[in-house]
Amino acid sequence: MRQRRSDSGAPGHRIEYIYEDKDIVVVEKPEGLPVIAPEGSRAKTLYDIVTAHIQRVNPRGRAAVVHRLDRDTSGVMVFAKHAGAKKALMDNWNGLVKERGYTAVVEGSIIGKEGTFDTWLVENRAGQVYGTAPGTQGALRAITHWKVLSSNRRYSLLSLNLETGRKHQIRVQLSEAGYPIAGDPRYGARSDPLGRLCLHATILGLEHPFTHDLYSFESPPPEGFLRLTETRGEESAAGPHGPRRERPRH
Repeated sequence: MRQRRSDSGAPGHRIEYIYEDKDIVVVEKPEGLPVIAPEGSRAKTLYDIVTAHIQRVNPRGRAAVVHRLDRDTSGVMVFAKHAGAKKALMDNWNGLVKERGYTAVVEGSIIGKEGTFDTWLVENRAGQVYGTAPGTQGALRAITHWKVLSSNRRYSLLSLNLETGRKHQIRVQLSEAGYPIAGDPRYGARSDPLGRLCLHATILGLEHPFTHDLYSFESPPPEGFLRLTETRGEESAAGPHGPRRERPRH
């Protein structure tokens, strides 16, 4: 099955299925829906919804989590459909993932058109991630390439491409550069214009773990992101209609 289709999930959330075969299923995660439940919580999760979807065909099937998005981040996520697929993906995740693209709205009019964040990140016992000096015990290198798509005096719309996939990587690097993501008070945001974290996983380029076909699974940024960074009297860097939407391809 390779067609997009949507399905109802948890109350208030509708899940878009981007791609599915016998090994993997790719979905558009809504913001505000956790991937897995926090300890002690019985709230429905994306994992529960995708598992129920798989069990319509295979009553014994279960989804398997191979990577994460934060609860308040939306966009492209892939699940394995069986243990063999989970192992194949997790044993070589960094090698199989060819592209990780995000779109974010940040506070302020960012200086410059494009650049690269190359920092070292470490997590404290409270789960807070912050930048530190290279060589610090437990620190991991984080590399993110960014490009301005559009901006006005209050906000900038950025395209971000990750070379590494560290916890809270984009959120921390933008905050420490002086441009926190809108709706992210944990990392310094002073505004919440959309009632959500303004971060969306736009592209996941993936080599299939068994067929080795190359796929680019894509999800357009929310319309609210584009509206926040509209410019009057001039065309944004993304063009008059914003970033182009493409269907998954291989």
